[in-house]
Amino acid sequence: MATFLYRLGRFSFRKRHVVALFWVALLALAGAGAAGAPAAGNSSFSIPGTEAQKAFDLLDERFPGASADGATARVVFKAPDGQKMTDPGNKAAVQDTVDELSGGAEVTQVTDPYQGGGVSQDGTVAYASVTYEVPGMELEESSREALKAAAEDARDSGLTVEIGGDALQAVPETGSAEIIGIGVAAVVLVVTLGSLLAAGLPLLTAIVGVGIGVATITALASTLDLGSTTSILASMIGLAVGIDYALFVVSRYRAELAEGREREEAAGRAVGTAGSAVVFAGLTVVIALVGLSVVNIPMLTKMGIAAAGTVAVAVLIALTLIPAVLGYAGRRVRPAGEKSKLLGGGRATDKADKPNMGTRWASFVVRRPLAVLLLGVVGLGAAAVPAGSLELGLPDDGSQPTSTTQRRAYDLLSEGFGPGFNGPLVVVVDAQGSDDPQAVFQQAGDEIKALGNVVNVAPAAPNKAGDTATIAVIPDAKPSSAATEDLVHDIRAAGADIKDGTGAEVLVTGATAMNIDVSQKLNDALVPYLVLVVGLAFLLLIVVFRSILVPLKAALGFLLSVLAALGAVVAVYQWGWLSGLMGVEETGPIMSMMPIFMVGVVFGLAMDYEVFLVTRIREAHVHGEKPAQAVVTGFRYSARVVTAAAVIMIAVFSGFIGSSDSMVKMIGFGLAIAVLFDAFVVRMAIVPAVLALLGAKAWWLPKWMDRALPNVDVEGESLAAHAGAADKDDEDKELVRA
Repeated sequence: MATFLYRLGRFSFRKRHVVALFWVALLALAGAGAAGAPAAGNSSFSIPGTEAQKAFDLLDERFPGASADGATARVVFKAPDGQKMTDPGNKAAVQDTVDELSGGAEVTQVTDPYQGGGVSQDGTVAYASVTYEVPGMELEESSREALKAAAEDARDSGLTVEIGGDALQAVPETGSAEIIGIGVAAVVLVVTLGSLLAAGLPLLTAIVGVGIGVATITALASTLDLGSTTSILASMIGLAVGIDYALFVVSRYRAELAEGREREEAAGRAVGTAGSAVVFAGLTVVIALVGLSVVNIPMLTKMGIAAAGTVAVAVLIALTLIPAVLGYAGRRVRPAGEKSKLLGGGRATDKADKPNMGTRWASFVVRRPLAVLLLGVVGLGAAAVPAGSLELGLPDDGSQPTSTTQRRAYDLLSEGFGPGFNGPLVVVVDAQGSDDPQAVFQQAGDEIKALGNVVNVAPAAPNKAGDTATIAVIPDAKPSSAATEDLVHDIRAAGADIKDGTGAEVLVTGATAMNIDVSQKLNDALVPYLVLVVGLAFLLLIVVFRSILVPLKAALGFLLSVLAALGAVVAVYQWGWLSGLMGVEETGPIMSMMPIFMVGVVFGLAMDYEVFLVTRIREAHVHGEKPAQAVVTGFRYSARVVTAAAVIMIAVFSGFIGSSDSMVKMIGFGLAIAVLFDAFVVRMAIVPAVLALLGAKAWWLPKWMDRALPNVDVEGESLAAHAGAADKDDEDKELVRA
C-alpha cells in the first residue's frame, strides 16, 4: 500500500492542475445539485420493532387523517392573582385565541379548554391543545409565528401565556459553534506548522471536503429521506477528520523536507507513510459510523452512512488534494524546524537539535512506565465510577432551561394538573375480530384504573368502524420518572392478560412511551455495537500493526476513556456536579443516544490518534531501533501533531456546551471530555507506558498469522528502494551539472 500511495502522492504533486480541477469540479457539481434539490424537512422518525411504533402505525391505519405523528402544541393560560380562568373576561380572551389558532394553514384541530376539560380544579390554569398535520420540524415557519402571535395577543389581555409541545421545535443550528472551532483550529495549526500558509492548507482542504459531503447530502436529502439534521453530524465529523488527516500529511511532508528530500519526493513519502495511517484511521471511523445501523433506527443509520461518506471524501482529499496544493505552495511551506518570517525567525537549527516536548515526555514515561500506567488507569477508573449510576432517557420540556416558554408551560401544567399531565400515555386497543369490542374497551379502561400511579383514565374513544379505540392515561409522576416507566410496563403486562382472554391487542404509545422504548432499544444495542465496532477495528489493527497486543491495548484503552467520559457526563448532568459552571439548569437522565453516539464518534477519533502515533513508533522499531528508543522516536515526530489534533477537536466540541439546547450541550461536553481523556491520558500516557513495559513482545505475532495476513506496509519500509533510486537520480543530475 505504501508504494501505491507514494506514487499517488507524487502524481498528485506533479499533476496538481488536474487534481485541483477535479476536486473543484466535484465541489461545483455537488453544489449545483444541492441548489437545485427540493428542500428537505426532518427525516421520518420510526423505531421498528417497538410497541410504541406499532401503535403509531395502527393509529395511522385505523384513524386515517388523525395525524398521529403530527406536531402538537399546548397553549397554557394562567389567570392573574385573585382571578380564575372561568371569569368572563379571561374566558373571552381564551376563546379568541382558540378561534385565531383554528385558522392556521397546517392546523388540524384545536380543543377548547372549556369544552374539553382543559381547566384545572382550582380554576387558575387552562390549556388549549393544537394539533398539526405535519411533524414539528416540518412545520412552516409561518405556522410557528402564528402560534407565537396568538399567545402574544392573549398576553395583552393580562393573562400569563406559555407554549409547550413540539410545535416550536426547530432544526438545531450549529454555525456559531463551527466558526469557533475553525478559529481555534487555525490558531493551533499556525503554532503547530509554523506558518500561516501551512496552517491554511488543512483548513482549506477540510472545508472543501465538508462542502462536497454536505452538498451531496443536501442534493439527495429529499430522495433518500435523509432529513435536515443528517448534515449536522456529517459536517461535525467531516470537519474533525478532515483537519486531522490533512495535518498528519502536511506535518510529515515538512519532516521529509527537513531530511533534505526534494519537494515531489517529500510529498510522495508523506502520502506513502502518513497517508497509509490516514487510510486505516479513516477505515476505523467508517466502521464506527456504518456500525450504527445495528441499532435499527433508520434515521440513525442514514446519519451514520452519510457521515461515513464524508469521512471517505476527507481521506481521498488528504491523499490527493493535499499533495497538489503543496505543489502550488512550493517553497512557502518550509521544512520542520524552520519558521516563516511572519512568526519571527528563519532556520532554527540549534533549536531543532534539542529534544522537543514529545521526546522529553516519552523519555520520562519509558523510565517510569509502571507508575505512569497505574496513575492513568486509576485516574480514569475513578472518573468512570459515576457511570455505574447511569440512567438513560430522552429529554422533554421539563429539561429545558427555565427561560424558555416550553419549560414555563411545563411548570404551569404541573402546577395546575399534576406532574404526570406533561406525559400522557395513549393506550390503543385493537379489538378487531372481537364479538363485543365495546366490552373489551371497558375492560381495558377498568384494568388500567386499578393500577397504581394513575391519576385519570379517559373514556375509550373508538374509531368510525368501532373496532379500535384510544384511551388517554394521565400518570401520577413526571414523564421522565422511573414510576412512569413502571406504569408503562404494568399497562403492557395487563394488556397481555387481556389478549390471552379476549384476543384483543393492547398497545401503549405516545411521546412518553416512545421515549421509553427508544431508550431501551439504544441501551440493548450498545453492547452488540461495541462488539461489532471494536471487534472489526481490532482485526483491522492487527493487519496494520502486525501485532496482537497493540490492538488489544488500543481497544481496552478506548473502552476505559469512554467509561471515564460517561462518568463525567453522569456527574455533571445527572448528579449536578459543576452544573453551574457548565450552565446546567436541570439535572436528569442522560440522553439515550449519548452513549452510543459517543462510542461511534470518539472511537473513530481515538483510532486516528492511535494509528498515527503507533505507526511512527513501529516505523522506528522496524527500521532497527530498540523498543524503548522507538517509543521516544515516535513521540518526537508525532506527539506535537496528535496534541494539536486533539486540542482542535476539544475546541470544536466545547463550542456546543454553550448551547441553550440541553441535548446539544450534553453531546458537546461528552465528546470534548472523551477526546481529552483518550488523547492525553490513554494515547499520551498509557500507550507509551504499556509499550515500554512490553518491549519487543508488543510486536509479537504468531508465525502462521504473520504468513496469512497481507503486508500493508503502513511504515513505508518498501519506500527505501524508491528513496535509494531517487538519491541515485539526484547524484546523476549533479554529475551531469558538473
